[in-house]
Amino acid sequence: MKTRVVHWFKFASPQSFYGLAGKMWPWFAGLATVLAVVGLWISFFVAPVDAQQGQGYRIIFVHVPASQLSMLIYLVMAAWAGLGLAFNTRLSGMMACALAPTGALFAFLSLITGALWGKPMWGTWWVWDARLTSELILLFLYLGFMALHASIDDPRRADKASAVLALVGAVNVPIIYFSVKWWNTLHQGASVSLKGSSMASTMLSGMLIMVLAFWMYAIAIALLRVRNIILDRERHTEWVKHAVA
Repeated sequence: MKTRVVHWFKFASPQSFYGLAGKMWPWFAGLATVLAVVGLWISFFVAPVDAQQGQGYRIIFVHVPASQLSMLIYLVMAAWAGLGLAFNTRLSGMMACALAPTGALFAFLSLITGALWGKPMWGTWWVWDARLTSELILLFLYLGFMALHASIDDPRRADKASAVLALVGAVNVPIIYFSVKWWNTLHQGASVSLKGSSMASTMLSGMLIMVLAFWMYAIAIALLRVRNIILDRERHTEWVKHAVA
């Protein structure tokens, strides 16, 4: 057991993780592609028309996964940032930086698809609803994290400063999730929970497959991006010079 723990700890080194990420990201990218094709087919061609919302409800197959991943990625990003702040590990800051752009993309996609869904359902593109507003704040937190990190020349100092912002901003995630329960909002509650689902089985399967596809994409792109970050930060080391050559 001790030998296995030591074996896994070696991947805390950027050099070791660079090789592991290079082997893993194509598999996650392939899974993301297959799952997205299957999920989109079920979502747009197999799932029935909603009795109340008609064809317009189909945007949830993109909106819901994007919204979920925008929150989850922020928590994972904050966790990596916190580890780097607590243990001064180089890879932790790199992983946090690698996750931020994808999280920002999903937060933006969540807001855009939500507006497209909200117009026919609510009659307006935007309201200062608790969930919409807190999701917008999440996007600003991602952008602020990236802007703060880019404004500091020393990567290690930048990691620590942006880690503080990430940890403070994490309090916004439960606000997003529980906003429909805590306040009277236009945004509908969850259709899927541990108690069951109010969706038809084909709708539910399409959504779950799309969620998995978004997960696989997020992992693949984070692994690919962290490899580039490692090469940039470790460019003066012999192993990077050898790898590039």
